[in-house]
Amino acid sequence: MKKLGFGLMRLPVIDGDNNKIDYEKAREMIDKYMANGFTYFDTAYMYHGGESEKAFGELVAKRYSRSSYILTDKMPVMRINSADEYPKIFAEQLQRCQVEYFDYYFLHAIGMNTYRKIQEHDGFGYLKKLKEEGKIKHIGFSFHDTADVLDKILTEHPETELVQLQINYIDWEDDSIQARKNYEVCMRHGVDVAIMEPLKGGSLVRLPEKAKDILSNANPNASIASWGLRFASSLDKVVIVLSGMSNMEQLEDNMSFMSDFVPLSESERNTIDKVVYIINESIAVACTGCRYCVDGCPKKIAIPEYFAIYNNQSQFGLVPGLRTTYNHLKANGGAPSDCINCRKCVKACPQQLDIPLHLAGVTKTFEG
Repeated sequence: MKKLGFGLMRLPVIDGDNNKIDYEKAREMIDKYMANGFTYFDTAYMYHGGESEKAFGELVAKRYSRSSYILTDKMPVMRINSADEYPKIFAEQLQRCQVEYFDYYFLHAIGMNTYRKIQEHDGFGYLKKLKEEGKIKHIGFSFHDTADVLDKILTEHPETELVQLQINYIDWEDDSIQARKNYEVCMRHGVDVAIMEPLKGGSLVRLPEKAKDILSNANPNASIASWGLRFASSLDKVVIVLSGMSNMEQLEDNMSFMSDFVPLSESERNTIDKVVYIINESIAVACTGCRYCVDGCPKKIAIPEYFAIYNNQSQFGLVPGLRTTYNHLKANGGAPSDCINCRKCVKACPQQLDIPLHLAGVTKTFEG
């Protein structure tokens, strides 16, 4: 299987309305994708306001043989309040997609809080039942949380066959996303990886000019996007790298270097390291993540983690994953708005950062 997956969450739309997919343009893209030997499609219950699954049914399932493509769909566990909802939603998804089974089926966007709900509802047990019935071929989940949480889930559920992670070269060492750490957990458990957001929602195409120049000088013939997709695709045990392609130009560019994929060389990895350094220069808060500020905080605010996503937002905008990470942090400790300005953190900070001031900035950004 070629490693470029078609993520059906950013399809071309009509008049900017995310719920009105442009079927004509999407059909042209899908046909070209299939004609070039690519086969993997990824959708979800909520994508395009529920229209993504329907579009797949009309444009792929209705027009191509079932053996010619691989389909992943996801159970929207964040919206589910009882175990009774699982079979109802699953039946609706089969109907929308016009298929009799899914190749991969995920529990969608797991974090510690959703995992608790899944355990209460025996969500993994339901997926095992579906697999026994032949309605899904492989069990997996997409994940947004820390490596410790991922390790817990994979330890408790060895039936997991594929984990979908947010991995890209700027998040690789990021303290909030923990891309490398999460990837390494999967490697320890022997679980295959699917990668989402290899371009961080398009952010790794909209680079600072200085960073773009470095990539262009290293290889004038390579697109900026190719560096991000090839970084993700070069990792071991990565089954598929998803790209949410919105137009034919993006599709053709991605296929040009993913048809006969060549992993990054050591020289190319060094080039990416230079780009990461430049991007990181534009951080909003010069937090080193030492965590001296955390122990004395009366509100138990995860200050370094909040600053990590704040910096991420400052560099790239409010890209996918940041809001989810922010909500996970709030659910498991104090919120930035809980700060009482006691300034114990300022006294503990080796950088002497005005932490309450920056926490106010975090609050304004994510809550304002």
